[in-house]
Amino acid sequence: MRAMSIDQEGGVEVLALKNLDKPSISEPNQVLVQIFAAGINPIDTKLRANSMFFPDAYPAVLGCDGAGVVEAVGSDVTEFSAGDPVYYCYGGLGQQHAGQSQGNYAEYIIVPAEFLAAKPESLGYLQAAASPLVLLTAWEALFDRAGLQSGQKVFVHAGAGGVGHVAIQLAKIAGCDVATTASSAEKAAFVRELGADKVIDYTKEDVAEALLAWTDGKGVNIAFDTVGGEAFTQLIPAMAHYSDLVSILQVPDDVDWKALRMKNVRVSQELMLTPMLSDLKEGAAHHAAILEQCGQLIDNEQLKIHIGKTLPLEDAAQAHQLIEEGHMQGKIVLAVAGEEEVS
Repeated sequence: MRAMSIDQEGGVEVLALKNLDKPSISEPNQVLVQIFAAGINPIDTKLRANSMFFPDAYPAVLGCDGAGVVEAVGSDVTEFSAGDPVYYCYGGLGQQHAGQSQGNYAEYIIVPAEFLAAKPESLGYLQAAASPLVLLTAWEALFDRAGLQSGQKVFVHAGAGGVGHVAIQLAKIAGCDVATTASSAEKAAFVRELGADKVIDYTKEDVAEALLAWTDGKGVNIAFDTVGGEAFTQLIPAMAHYSDLVSILQVPDDVDWKALRMKNVRVSQELMLTPMLSDLKEGAAHHAAILEQCGQLIDNEQLKIHIGKTLPLEDAAQAHQLIEEGHMQGKIVLAVAGEEEVS
Protein backbone atom coordinates (compact mmCIF):
# COMPACT_ATOMS: atom_id res chain seq x y z
CA MET A 1 0.00 0.00 0.00
CA ARG A 2 1.06 3.61 -0.53
CA ALA A 3 1.91 5.54 2.64
CA MET A 4 3.67 8.72 3.66
CA SER A 5 6.23 7.56 6.20
CA ILE A 6 9.00 9.10 8.30
CA ASP A 7 12.16 7.36 9.47
CA GLN A 8 13.19 10.04 11.97
CA GLU A 9 12.14 13.35 13.45
CA GLY A 10 12.84 16.50 11.47
CA GLY A 11 11.54 19.01 8.96
CA VAL A 12 8.95 18.40 6.28
CA GLU A 13 11.62 16.78 4.11
CA VAL A 14 11.50 13.61 6.27
CA LEU A 15 8.04 12.80 4.86
CA ALA A 16 8.46 10.28 2.06
CA LEU A 17 6.06 8.27 -0.09
CA LYS A 18 6.72 4.54 0.40
CA ASN A 19 5.20 1.20 -0.49
CA LEU A 20 4.44 -0.67 2.74
CA ASP A 21 2.83 -4.01 3.46
CA LYS A 22 -0.95 -3.92 3.75
CA PRO A 23 -1.89 -4.66 7.39
CA SER A 24 -4.13 -7.58 8.34
CA ILE A 25 -6.39 -8.34 11.31
CA SER A 26 -4.74 -10.27 14.16
CA GLU A 27 -7.07 -9.58 17.11
CA PRO A 28 -10.85 -10.25 17.40
CA ASN A 29 -11.77 -6.59 18.10
CA GLN A 30 -9.90 -5.16 15.12
CA VAL A 31 -11.23 -3.65 11.91
CA LEU A 32 -9.35 -3.25 8.63
CA VAL A 33 -10.27 0.09 7.04
CA GLN A 34 -9.50 1.17 3.51
CA ILE A 35 -8.66 4.85 3.94
CA PHE A 36 -10.12 7.29 1.43
CA ALA A 37 -9.07 10.54 3.15
CA ALA A 38 -6.94 11.70 6.09
CA GLY A 39 -7.24 14.87 8.13
CA ILE A 40 -4.13 16.93 8.93
CA ASN A 41 -3.79 18.38 12.43
CA PRO A 42 -1.15 20.47 14.23
CA ILE A 43 -0.27 17.45 16.38
CA ASP A 44 1.00 15.75 13.21
CA THR A 45 3.54 18.50 12.58
CA LYS A 46 4.71 18.49 16.21
CA LEU A 47 5.23 14.73 16.23
CA ARG A 48 7.10 14.88 12.94
CA ALA A 49 9.38 17.67 14.18
CA ASN A 50 10.00 16.34 17.69
CA SER A 51 9.26 12.67 18.39
CA MET A 52 6.45 10.12 18.48
CA PHE A 53 4.53 9.20 21.64
CA PHE A 54 5.32 5.48 21.50
CA PRO A 55 8.77 3.85 21.67
CA ASP A 56 10.25 2.10 18.63
CA ALA A 57 7.81 4.02 16.45
CA TYR A 58 10.02 4.46 13.38
CA PRO A 59 9.40 4.11 10.56
CA ALA A 60 6.16 5.90 11.46
CA VAL A 61 3.00 6.81 9.59
CA LEU A 62 1.38 10.04 10.82
CA GLY A 63 -2.27 11.07 10.83
CA CYS A 64 -4.87 10.65 13.59
CA ASP A 65 -7.97 11.46 11.51
CA GLY A 66 -9.33 9.11 8.90
CA ALA A 67 -12.41 8.22 6.87
CA GLY A 68 -12.97 5.24 4.65
CA VAL A 69 -14.73 1.92 4.21
CA VAL A 70 -14.53 -1.22 6.33
CA GLU A 71 -12.82 -4.01 4.38
CA ALA A 72 -12.80 -6.73 7.05
CA VAL A 73 -13.65 -7.21 10.74
CA GLY A 74 -12.41 -9.41 13.57
CA SER A 75 -14.48 -12.24 15.02
CA ASP A 76 -15.76 -10.18 18.00
CA VAL A 77 -16.87 -7.19 15.92
CA THR A 78 -20.65 -7.09 15.48
CA GLU A 79 -21.44 -3.39 15.01
CA PHE A 80 -19.54 -3.02 11.73
CA SER A 81 -19.24 -5.13 8.61
CA ALA A 82 -17.47 -4.98 5.26
CA GLY A 83 -18.61 -2.04 3.14
CA ASP A 84 -19.61 0.24 6.04
CA PRO A 85 -18.44 3.87 5.66
CA VAL A 86 -16.70 5.04 8.87
CA TYR A 87 -14.77 7.93 10.36
CA TYR A 88 -12.58 7.96 13.44
CA CYS A 89 -9.62 9.40 15.30
CA TYR A 90 -7.06 6.64 15.73
CA GLY A 91 -3.41 6.12 14.83
CA GLY A 92 -0.64 8.51 13.91
CA LEU A 93 1.04 8.60 17.33
CA GLY A 94 3.51 5.78 16.78
CA GLN A 95 1.24 2.82 17.53
CA GLN A 96 2.44 -0.45 16.02
CA HIS A 97 0.47 -3.40 14.67
CA ALA A 98 2.40 -6.53 13.78
CA GLY A 99 5.56 -4.41 13.63
CA GLN A 100 4.07 -1.75 11.35
CA SER A 101 3.13 1.81 12.28
CA GLN A 102 -0.58 2.64 12.22
CA GLY A 103 -1.51 6.05 10.80
CA ASN A 104 -3.87 7.56 8.26
CA TYR A 105 -1.38 8.92 5.72
CA ALA A 106 -1.79 5.50 4.13
CA GLU A 107 -4.23 3.40 2.12
CA TYR A 108 -5.10 0.98 4.95
CA ILE A 109 -5.15 0.91 8.74
CA ILE A 110 -6.09 -1.49 11.54
CA VAL A 111 -8.45 0.24 14.02
CA PRO A 112 -9.90 -1.19 17.27
CA ALA A 113 -13.67 -1.26 16.74
CA GLU A 114 -14.32 0.90 19.83
CA PHE A 115 -12.87 3.94 18.07
CA LEU A 116 -15.06 3.74 14.96
CA ALA A 117 -18.24 5.66 14.20
CA ALA A 118 -20.53 5.56 11.20
CA LYS A 119 -19.69 8.32 8.72
CA PRO A 120 -22.39 11.02 8.60
CA GLU A 121 -24.54 10.35 5.55
CA SER A 122 -24.41 13.97 4.39
CA LEU A 123 -20.59 14.14 4.36
CA GLY A 124 -18.19 13.03 1.69
CA TYR A 125 -15.03 11.29 2.83
CA LEU A 126 -12.93 14.44 2.62
CA GLN A 127 -15.10 16.36 5.07
CA ALA A 128 -15.53 13.30 7.26
CA ALA A 129 -11.76 12.88 7.54
CA ALA A 130 -11.41 16.53 8.55
CA SER A 131 -13.83 16.11 11.43
CA PRO A 132 -12.97 13.65 14.25
CA LEU A 133 -10.12 15.27 16.18
CA VAL A 134 -11.63 18.75 16.14
CA LEU A 135 -15.12 17.47 17.01
CA LEU A 136 -13.81 15.42 19.92
CA THR A 137 -11.54 18.18 21.23
CA ALA A 138 -14.21 20.87 21.13
CA TRP A 139 -16.92 18.61 22.57
CA GLU A 140 -14.81 17.33 25.45
CA ALA A 141 -13.49 20.80 26.29
CA LEU A 142 -16.90 22.46 26.33
CA PHE A 143 -19.20 19.73 27.63
CA ASP A 144 -17.01 17.25 29.51
CA ARG A 145 -14.48 19.66 31.03
CA ALA A 146 -16.41 22.94 31.37
CA GLY A 147 -19.98 21.63 31.74
CA LEU A 148 -21.38 24.00 29.11
CA GLN A 149 -24.96 25.14 29.75
CA SER A 150 -27.46 27.23 27.82
CA GLY A 151 -27.29 30.97 28.43
CA GLN A 152 -23.60 31.15 29.29
CA LYS A 153 -21.09 33.62 27.91
CA VAL A 154 -18.41 31.62 26.11
CA PHE A 155 -15.07 32.73 24.68
CA VAL A 156 -13.29 30.65 22.02
CA HIS A 157 -9.71 31.53 21.10
CA ALA A 158 -8.88 31.44 17.36
CA GLY A 159 -12.39 30.80 16.12
CA ALA A 160 -11.40 30.40 12.48
CA GLY A 161 -9.13 27.42 13.22
CA GLY A 162 -9.97 23.74 13.07
CA VAL A 163 -11.00 23.31 16.72
CA GLY A 164 -12.22 26.89 17.12
CA HIS A 165 -14.73 26.85 14.28
CA VAL A 166 -16.33 23.70 15.69
CA ALA A 167 -16.38 25.06 19.26
CA ILE A 168 -18.25 28.20 18.16
CA GLN A 169 -20.94 26.12 16.50
CA LEU A 170 -21.32 23.69 19.42
CA ALA A 171 -21.66 26.56 21.90
CA LYS A 172 -24.28 28.25 19.71
CA ILE A 173 -26.22 24.98 19.31
CA ALA A 174 -26.25 24.73 23.12
CA GLY A 175 -27.79 28.20 23.39
CA CYS A 176 -24.79 30.26 24.47
CA ASP A 177 -23.49 33.71 23.50
CA VAL A 178 -20.05 33.34 21.91
CA ALA A 179 -17.08 35.65 21.54
CA THR A 180 -13.96 34.79 19.59
CA THR A 181 -10.76 36.26 18.14
CA ALA A 182 -9.83 36.83 14.50
CA SER A 183 -6.86 38.55 12.89
CA SER A 184 -8.36 39.60 9.55
CA ALA A 185 -11.59 40.83 8.02
CA GLU A 186 -11.92 37.56 6.12
CA LYS A 187 -11.64 35.47 9.28
CA ALA A 188 -13.99 37.83 11.14
CA ALA A 189 -16.63 37.35 8.45
CA PHE A 190 -16.12 33.58 8.60
CA VAL A 191 -16.65 33.30 12.37
CA ARG A 192 -19.70 35.57 12.21
CA GLU A 193 -21.20 33.18 9.66
CA LEU A 194 -20.63 30.41 12.19
CA GLY A 195 -22.66 32.36 14.74
CA ALA A 196 -20.09 34.33 16.77
CA ASP A 197 -21.78 37.22 18.58
CA LYS A 198 -18.59 39.14 19.34
CA VAL A 199 -15.41 39.17 17.24
CA ILE A 200 -12.21 40.61 18.73
CA ASP A 201 -9.24 41.58 16.57
CA TYR A 202 -6.46 40.53 18.91
CA THR A 203 -3.89 42.44 16.83
CA LYS A 204 -5.60 45.72 17.70
CA GLU A 205 -7.59 45.08 20.90
CA ASP A 206 -6.85 43.84 24.40
CA VAL A 207 -8.77 40.56 24.55
CA ALA A 208 -9.50 40.69 28.30
CA GLU A 209 -10.72 44.29 28.14
CA ALA A 210 -12.95 43.49 25.16
CA LEU A 211 -14.44 40.48 26.95
CA LEU A 212 -15.12 42.49 30.12
CA ALA A 213 -16.86 45.17 28.06
CA TRP A 214 -18.91 42.47 26.29
CA THR A 215 -20.02 40.97 29.62
CA ASP A 216 -20.69 44.29 31.41
CA GLY A 217 -17.65 43.73 33.60
CA LYS A 218 -18.74 40.29 34.85
CA GLY A 219 -16.37 38.17 32.76
CA VAL A 220 -17.02 35.06 30.71
CA ASN A 221 -18.44 31.82 32.12
CA ILE A 222 -16.25 29.64 29.91
CA ALA A 223 -12.99 30.44 28.12
CA PHE A 224 -11.62 27.87 25.69
CA ASP A 225 -7.91 28.46 25.06
CA THR A 226 -6.59 26.96 21.82
CA VAL A 227 -3.47 29.16 21.64
CA GLY A 228 -1.62 28.74 24.94
CA GLY A 229 1.26 30.68 26.47
CA GLU A 230 0.66 34.38 27.01
CA ALA A 231 -2.79 34.09 25.45
CA PHE A 232 -3.79 31.86 28.39
CA THR A 233 -2.51 34.17 31.12
CA GLN A 234 -4.10 37.22 29.48
CA LEU A 235 -7.53 35.63 29.90
CA ILE A 236 -7.41 35.51 33.70
CA PRO A 237 -8.80 39.06 34.27
CA ALA A 238 -11.68 38.26 31.91
CA MET A 239 -12.91 35.22 33.86
CA ALA A 240 -16.17 35.46 35.81
CA HIS A 241 -16.49 34.17 39.37
CA TYR A 242 -17.06 30.39 39.43
CA SER A 243 -16.09 30.09 35.76
CA ASP A 244 -14.18 27.53 33.69
CA LEU A 245 -10.92 28.06 31.83
CA VAL A 246 -10.06 25.13 29.56
CA SER A 247 -6.88 24.79 27.51
CA ILE A 248 -5.73 22.26 24.92
CA LEU A 249 -2.10 23.27 25.60
CA GLN A 250 0.25 23.11 28.55
CA VAL A 251 -0.65 25.62 31.26
CA PRO A 252 2.16 28.24 31.43
CA ASP A 253 4.53 28.21 34.40
CA ASP A 254 3.86 31.87 35.25
CA VAL A 255 0.10 31.53 35.81
CA ASP A 256 -1.29 33.68 38.61
CA TRP A 257 -2.96 30.87 40.54
CA LYS A 258 -3.93 33.22 43.37
CA ALA A 259 -6.01 35.38 41.02
CA LEU A 260 -7.73 32.26 39.69
CA ARG A 261 -8.38 30.96 43.22
CA MET A 262 -9.86 34.26 44.39
CA LYS A 263 -12.48 33.98 41.64
CA ASN A 264 -12.99 30.22 42.10
CA VAL A 265 -12.02 29.63 38.48
CA ARG A 266 -11.80 25.97 37.58
CA VAL A 267 -8.84 25.27 35.27
CA SER A 268 -9.04 22.17 33.09
CA GLN A 269 -6.88 20.66 30.40
CA GLU A 270 -8.14 18.83 27.35
CA LEU A 271 -6.19 16.17 25.47
CA MET A 272 -8.42 13.98 23.35
CA LEU A 273 -5.49 11.65 22.58
CA THR A 274 -5.66 10.04 26.05
CA PRO A 275 -7.74 6.96 25.07
CA MET A 276 -5.15 6.18 22.37
CA LEU A 277 -2.14 6.89 24.57
CA SER A 278 -3.41 4.84 27.54
CA ASP A 279 -5.44 2.20 25.68
CA LEU A 280 -8.69 3.18 27.40
CA LYS A 281 -11.56 1.21 25.85
CA GLU A 282 -14.22 3.21 27.72
CA GLY A 283 -12.61 6.44 26.53
CA ALA A 284 -12.57 5.13 22.96
CA ALA A 285 -16.24 4.20 23.19
CA HIS A 286 -17.01 7.69 24.53
CA HIS A 287 -15.23 9.18 21.53
CA ALA A 288 -17.27 7.04 19.16
CA ALA A 289 -20.47 8.15 20.93
CA ILE A 290 -19.48 11.82 20.54
CA LEU A 291 -18.81 11.29 16.84
CA GLU A 292 -22.21 9.63 16.44
CA GLN A 293 -23.91 12.61 18.17
CA CYS A 294 -21.98 15.11 16.09
CA GLY A 295 -22.84 13.11 13.00
CA GLN A 296 -26.52 13.64 13.74
CA LEU A 297 -25.95 17.39 14.11
CA ILE A 298 -24.08 17.40 10.80
CA ASP A 299 -26.80 15.45 9.01
CA ASN A 300 -29.40 17.84 10.49
CA GLU A 301 -27.41 20.75 8.98
CA GLN A 302 -26.73 22.26 12.43
CA LEU A 303 -22.97 21.72 12.35
CA LYS A 304 -20.51 22.23 9.50
CA ILE A 305 -16.85 21.30 9.03
CA HIS A 306 -14.88 23.77 6.95
CA ILE A 307 -12.06 22.50 4.72
CA GLY A 308 -9.48 25.12 3.88
CA LYS A 309 -7.48 23.01 1.43
CA THR A 310 -7.38 19.51 -0.07
CA LEU A 311 -4.15 17.92 -1.26
CA PRO A 312 -3.17 14.49 -2.62
CA LEU A 313 -1.44 12.04 -0.27
CA GLU A 314 2.00 12.67 -1.77
CA ASP A 315 1.75 16.39 -0.91
CA ALA A 316 1.64 15.83 2.87
CA ALA A 317 4.81 17.92 3.27
CA GLN A 318 3.05 20.93 1.73
CA ALA A 319 0.15 20.43 4.15
CA HIS A 320 2.57 20.46 7.09
CA GLN A 321 4.18 23.66 5.80
CA LEU A 322 0.79 25.39 5.59
CA ILE A 323 -0.09 24.43 9.16
CA GLU A 324 3.29 25.56 10.50
CA GLU A 325 2.86 28.93 8.80
CA GLY A 326 -0.21 29.39 11.00
CA HIS A 327 -2.58 31.08 8.57
CA MET A 328 -5.00 28.27 7.74
CA GLN A 329 -8.74 28.74 7.98
CA GLY A 330 -10.49 25.46 8.69
CA LYS A 331 -8.86 22.08 8.05
CA ILE A 332 -6.43 20.57 5.53
CA VAL A 333 -7.27 17.12 4.16
CA LEU A 334 -5.27 14.54 2.20
CA ALA A 335 -7.21 12.75 -0.55
CA VAL A 336 -5.67 9.31 -0.10
CA ALA A 337 -7.74 7.57 -2.77
CA GLY A 338 -7.75 10.56 -5.12
CA GLU A 339 -9.98 13.60 -4.66
CA GLU A 340 -12.33 12.69 -7.50
CA GLU A 341 -13.13 9.38 -5.76
CA VAL A 342 -13.82 10.67 -2.24
CA SER A 343 -15.25 14.18 -2.47
